[in-house]
Amino acid sequence: MSTTTLAPMPVTSPLPSALEGRTVLIVGGSSGIGLAAGALLTSVGARVALLARDPARLAAAVDRLRTTPGASVTGVAGDGTAEDVLEQALDQAAPVDHVLVTAGALSTGALLDTPRDQVREAVEGRIWGAYATARAAARRLPAGGSITFSSGHYLTRPIPGASAAIASIGAIEGLTRALAVELAPRRLRVNAIRFGVVDTPLARGALGLADDTAVAAAGQGTPLGRFATAEEAASAALFLMANNIMTGTVVTVDGGQALA
Repeated sequence: MSTTTLAPMPVTSPLPSALEGRTVLIVGGSSGIGLAAGALLTSVGARVALLARDPARLAAAVDRLRTTPGASVTGVAGDGTAEDVLEQALDQAAPVDHVLVTAGALSTGALLDTPRDQVREAVEGRIWGAYATARAAARRLPAGGSITFSSGHYLTRPIPGASAAIASIGAIEGLTRALAVELAPRRLRVNAIRFGVVDTPLARGALGLADDTAVAAAGQGTPLGRFATAEEAASAALFLMANNIMTGTVVTVDGGQALA
């Protein structure tokens, strides 16, 4: 698409209220940060479409979001790393204005004890899932639309036994910047959020935190004395969607964990 024939990026209010009436596809939206983002979006009047693998958990998430008065919520069950499934979800929810990708697990295993095949699915799913999302969305989003990926603070504060996963997170941030340049002529924006440890079911399982008491105790060692809630983490996604001048940016939401 020629940059000489396209108008500049539209100017709109950068406040989340500007998302009223917009449609957002959340890939991996059946729990955790994705579900919290869905709840925040419905609260400001956005239409929400969830894409997730587990049909039962997806149905429960859709029902939960529909409890917001006037909420418009749909769900598509499928593999969010498959381009054809992403295209189906985007077409079903059309017209879609923004896409948020929260899917992706932290695959662990010490380098010398973990063969490549053991981490291949999780690593490739994160990288190629993001790539497939961008390919599917770039053909469909309007000027001013955005894609937001998920990164993690272990990229800047690595931990042992997660080298492959951390490398894949680095790839996401590189992809974010590259696509921000490549898709700018289409007036599409691409950003990422570098999350710290967030109190989600996935994080509780990965850290072996059985209940609220264990979560509170684990969070005491962070600079602010607790982990972020899923809602606090998800709010960064609304900021990036609403602000039409934000692109190629990695926003850190970690409660200062990178400083400790």
